Amino acid sequence: MKHFITSMLMFLGIFTLNAQNGFLTGKITDNEGEPLSGASVYVAENGIGTTTDLDGTYKLELPVGNHAVKISYVGYSPSSQSVTITEGETTLNVSLEPGVSLGEVMIVSGSKKAEKITDSPSTVIAISPKEIEEYAGNPAELLSRKKGVDYFRAGIATPAFNIRGFNSNFNSKNLQVVDDRLSSLIATGLPMGPLTTAIKEDIEQMEVILGPNATLYGPNAHNGLINTITKDPRKYQGTTIATNLGVNSDGKGFYSGRIRFAKKLNEKWAVKATGEYTRATEFKYADSVYIDRKDANGNPGTDGVKEGYEEFQLDNKVEFFKTEVSAYFSPKAGNDLIATYGHSNSTYLSPTNVGRNQIVDWRISFFQLKYKTKHFFAQTYYTTSKTDDTYSIDERTKQYYRGIDAGMTPEEAAGEFSYASAARFEDNSKRWNAEAQYNNTFGKLGFVTGVQWQLDKANSNGSYLLDNNGYINLNQIGGYAHLTYDLGKGFEVLGAARVDNHEIYGTNIIPKFGLLKKTDSGTYRFTYGQGIASPTILNLYGNLFSGLILGNAEGFTLVDGTKVKSQDVEKVNSFEVGYRGNLSKSLYADVNAYYNINKNFLSPVTVIGVATERGDTPISEVQSGYAFYHGLVATYINFGKVNTYGTDISLTYNFSPKVSMTANYSYFDYSFDEDNTENDFNKDGKVNFLDFLVNAPKNKGGLGINYGGTRFFGSIFSRWVQEYNYFSSYQIASETLPGYTYRGLPIVENTRSGDSWNYGPLGGFVTFDLNFGYKVNDTLTLSFAATNLFNTEMREFTASPPTGALYLLEAKIHLD
Repeated sequence: MKHFITSMLMFLGIFTLNAQNGFLTGKITDNEGEPLSGASVYVAENGIGTTTDLDGTYKLELPVGNHAVKISYVGYSPSSQSVTITEGETTLNVSLEPGVSLGEVMIVSGSKKAEKITDSPSTVIAISPKEIEEYAGNPAELLSRKKGVDYFRAGIATPAFNIRGFNSNFNSKNLQVVDDRLSSLIATGLPMGPLTTAIKEDIEQMEVILGPNATLYGPNAHNGLINTITKDPRKYQGTTIATNLGVNSDGKGFYSGRIRFAKKLNEKWAVKATGEYTRATEFKYADSVYIDRKDANGNPGTDGVKEGYEEFQLDNKVEFFKTEVSAYFSPKAGNDLIATYGHSNSTYLSPTNVGRNQIVDWRISFFQLKYKTKHFFAQTYYTTSKTDDTYSIDERTKQYYRGIDAGMTPEEAAGEFSYASAARFEDNSKRWNAEAQYNNTFGKLGFVTGVQWQLDKANSNGSYLLDNNGYINLNQIGGYAHLTYDLGKGFEVLGAARVDNHEIYGTNIIPKFGLLKKTDSGTYRFTYGQGIASPTILNLYGNLFSGLILGNAEGFTLVDGTKVKSQDVEKVNSFEVGYRGNLSKSLYADVNAYYNINKNFLSPVTVIGVATERGDTPISEVQSGYAFYHGLVATYINFGKVNTYGTDISLTYNFSPKVSMTANYSYFDYSFDEDNTENDFNKDGKVNFLDFLVNAPKNKGGLGINYGGTRFFGSIFSRWVQEYNYFSSYQIASETLPGYTYRGLPIVENTRSGDSWNYGPLGGFVTFDLNFGYKVNDTLTLSFAATNLFNTEMREFTASPPTGALYLLEAKIHLD
């Protein structure tokens, strides 16, 4: 592969001669002279770096001249060194002092520019390169070890997260970003999650913002944001081949093979390419689908008693194919032009509000072009989303039995007829994005300003949107400014604002303010920020189950003349205080408390009654199943106001540079006005918790022990989640609540509730995760990871299997 790429570049005439270079060599040790394997040696101005081998040595090619070199290693205080490179070899040996260096972690998510995590005005948690490198499983699992994150596994293929409440089986309130790209599905707004194209070996760092950060990232950074940053091929060179073999608690196998190639070709060009193939079998579980069947005389069921059936033709296969290719061009030092193409093809089971979807060959592709200098950033990217055969298992199962009741043979009912009631979801959507940003510092004033544009082109081929087999085109544009000013004596003030305009729900202004106090040990902060959650294209133009569920972009008129307003944005005003820094040389703390005022909720799908018009169009012309539904419509609305509040605490203690302990705890609660009729979402005449569906545990925490030696590394982590009740459209997971009803039925544990089964509350468990490994030499690393080590019985999500154990072995080969 190396020879092929080199030959191609020479053929194209872009393989330029090297500038006059020399080599920086040396050894990185601790204060007792022990070598530090995997320490980072990096020259930021040139974008060049490497890591040390098992004996702590390194070799780095650099242009002749003066350079600032930064050496860092987890558990040690970083060191910055000035060095003059001459022709030949220049030696730089560095000894690092033990100390909690978490405060020196560099992030980009909090202010959209590089800064120390202690200096960020946002509550940011980071998953480091070392954590990702040493974990043998899906790096998303590491989110479960962080404070403030409601992490859950909806099966092997679909780990997911939520922040600060209001979770659901169709949650679009958390934004996902990968390498500056919005990584959300075009029509539904859901995070792409397992559909993304990045592979584990190419992920450098993952950063999570707790709470809203809409001023910089736009309308959907409402509850939180996860930002994945991939590796620069100039800093992380070589070929890495990794494979996983595993088994789940059902005895079913897991296989994953991945490859990453990265090469700095010369001073101007670098390339990287990645690929992954993963195959597994989902945990054993068949959801129940409840159907009102014909009676023995062939008459339609009318008694309201529904029989339960297992999901029809359930396929537990999990399969992923992913690839990315990037070319980096640097016309001069500090100026980068980066072109990237990515593609994924995914098949798995995904939970929804009405049962599970069978995701079949869902293809995501993107083309991205970025230009970066020290102060300027610009990009444009094009994303496509395509599937032809994804379907609702619940609806297909019901349609199959309708066919059987109509006298069809099982073969006839299982064919195209089983999709005839709009069970199949197709997608052929596209999105264009563009962004330009400028940042600089003038004396005590620092600022970041930018503009972002997005054009969504949603197309479901008429399967689940009101697109009439054409594109729904939606434009939005936003501009932002983020300013900081140094007041002196460690005080810094922040002021930021964003203006967004969307052609459906208009213009919104989003402010943010903050005050930071920096000390030698850490930073205290107070911030106020606003976030908005915008209706998705599905919310605005949905057309599900022959028009029973319709999008609410234009409002509705009911038979009694009542007007139902079109859907608008949901807003949250967030107040937060926090401290991040060292309490002592060995103890690092990250503590925050917040109070949120949430208004105008984007409701889950709800029945509004019989409609005569959608906007100005008669409902009979919109609802394809009008002959059956006669205008009965379910849609999405805004309602109510609720206050949420809580605290997140994380402590890290270094017993030694090799051994540390982490502990975290999070508390979350809410309050609302029971006398405010706008809070009565379900229109039962009283306001209670069933109107808001907060769906979050009140208490959760974790405790872990970590060891990182020259060759051996490992950690064990215990997670506790308090039991909590969960409601999401048809889905229910609750204890018995005497006197309460949900969707018109009593709430009783371990019984059927409408169209789903109530297995009881989620959470209520303590689990253990284990990982360890051994660096055989500079080429080979062997490791092991176990999630839910003791196969504890628990349920983490609805419309999903109970989360059993998963055991994985990993072998990783790295070739320079």
